[in-house]
Amino acid sequence: MAAPQPDPPAATAPPLWRLLQSAARVVLAVREGRSATQAIASSDAELRPGTQALSFHALRFLGRAQALRSRLARDVPAPPADALLCTALALCWDEQAAPYAPFTLVDQAVEAAKRGKATRAHAGFINACLRRFLRERVQLVAATDADESARWNHPRWWIERLRRDHAQDWQAILQADNTPPPLTLRVNARRSTPAGYLALLAQRGIEAVPVGEFGVILRTPTPVHRIPGFDDGVVSVQDAAAQCAAPLLVRSLESAPGRILDACAAPGGKTAHLLELADAEVTALDIDPQRCRRIEENLERLKLRARVVAGDAAKPSGWWDGRPFDAILLDAPCTASGIVRRHPDVRWLRRESDIAQLAALQEKLLGTLWPLLRPGGTLVYCTCSVFRDEGERQVQTFLAHNTGALLRPAPGHLLPRFGAKGDAVPDNLEGDHDGFFYALLQKPEASDGP
Repeated sequence: MAAPQPDPPAATAPPLWRLLQSAARVVLAVREGRSATQAIASSDAELRPGTQALSFHALRFLGRAQALRSRLARDVPAPPADALLCTALALCWDEQAAPYAPFTLVDQAVEAAKRGKATRAHAGFINACLRRFLRERVQLVAATDADESARWNHPRWWIERLRRDHAQDWQAILQADNTPPPLTLRVNARRSTPAGYLALLAQRGIEAVPVGEFGVILRTPTPVHRIPGFDDGVVSVQDAAAQCAAPLLVRSLESAPGRILDACAAPGGKTAHLLELADAEVTALDIDPQRCRRIEENLERLKLRARVVAGDAAKPSGWWDGRPFDAILLDAPCTASGIVRRHPDVRWLRRESDIAQLAALQEKLLGTLWPLLRPGGTLVYCTCSVFRDEGERQVQTFLAHNTGALLRPAPGHLLPRFGAKGDAVPDNLEGDHDGFFYALLQKPEASDGP
């Protein structure tokens, strides 16, 4: 039995064929190496919510769609037409999960093709492929099940990497990647508690559950400015795994931290969390001046203050005043392989060679920032990655070159999980969260330590 379909859009809503055109342009942009976020932002304002919903769904199931298209068409059509065809296939291949009835999606995809300059000449081809798919759905889907990229909707190299890195959990990670993420909030410890905020939500009739130490997950995603207390700085949007960074760093020091560096800080979620937990002098550093402005905006909403600096963490001579830091948080640039369900384009944008290039940058940043830490100080190294080259192996390499450094207890690899009971991967945080890696490194007190 087909899943219940949503009510038809209101008369003033954009027609579905326009949303399909817009979503297909996002898929095309990703195939050309551009981020989905940027492509969505460039679409018409009235189309953006629907474009994001449809394009994200399509990107989560693009592997299946591409495998189906290969069986439906001997030759690959021109890129705009192929993007529209694969978008439609990704949206309707699984009738239970389809956002609209498959026949409606097919009809509107053909209409989108007819109305697009770059796709008009291919409208008949798209129509023939999609009508055949509706007739032969069961056989075609079964025929693509043997294709791992179709089954798991990730590039083959990614699947192989996860199989090597997480032999027991790779399937659960891939399954979690294809699940839409929850809306997770971090409760400002200076303003409330999770229990107190949950009580407030209950009074407003909003269902939510706690996650981690400071987090709350809304049962139903809500625009941020409609979330109670968001505009007043009571809560911020931050995944539960990312919420581990600030408390891990603050609690690692025996005395109250005086100077903290948040390297690669934009958009400022971890900077704000540090300031919510400690009365410290925090320097928030990011290489991009525009992203530094985002840090400032987040701090303004929360009524918190930090020294925000635009600078390259790998070149301290341009921004460091020579005074050592008590603690450093290095949320290093990475493949973002742990937040794929939140950014489903990442899996299609990354190349296997990116891992080694980013690991080299991470190694450089660790080696550059370590001397800026005072003896006895601590450094939290983290990445939103599930690949071991960007986590466990990176830290092993660092320790091999800094034999005096102490590795203290930290979460290590947090693997993405989903569902209220967190049934994807055992031994993780309680509840829904992204993939992350954490290591806590302490500099030796002895003056002769590395």
